[in-house]
Amino acid sequence: MNFKKPGFSLFALVLCAGTIASSASARGKAFVGTVGDALCGVEHSMPVSAMECIRQCIGKGSNYSLIVGDKVYTLETEDKTILDTLEKRAGERVKVIGTENGKTIMVSSVRPAN
Repeated sequence: MNFKKPGFSLFALVLCAGTIASSASARGKAFVGTVGDALCGVEHSMPVSAMECIRQCIGKGSNYSLIVGDKVYTLETEDKTILDTLEKRAGERVKVIGTENGKTIMVSSVRPAN
């Protein structure tokens, strides 16, 4: 094979760019906000700290949420590491990577926001 043909290098470049783009979109998009719970949303209803309210609501079966401005996204994941991180970061700003579906984010990763 002759790899010096101009068509080959252009094809390889397009193929690599497509592969990189599809692997980035497979992980999802980035959201930065505050970890909350889906039951309370923006306003916490219990007369305790926000962190304690979130933990109590999660204990009652609520999902974690991400509050971004006035939007509240329900966070969906079965990954124990992600759930542990959300528990530790309750009430704090985080960066979530995931796939948005309406008001739900399927989470692929979470870390403290910079």
